[in-house]
Amino acid sequence: MKDSNRYPPGWDLERVRRLIQHYESQTDEEAIAEDEAAFEDPTMTVMDIPTDLVPSVRTLLAEQAK
Repeated sequence: MKDSNRYPPGWDLERVRRLIQHYESQTDEEAIAEDEAAFEDPTMTVMDIPTDLVPSVRTLLAEQAK
């Protein structure tokens, strides 16, 4: 059976399956530690964005990545 899904560049069905397996097999403690580590990464910023602004922010980020 052909996979009719469309994936971002570099992604395929097998990668999606591995990602799902990773998160489904995590304990609560592992999931919490992973989330906390993301907030401690000094190269990243986490912020709240009003939902209605998310499409505009995504557009700006996509333009910046070009």
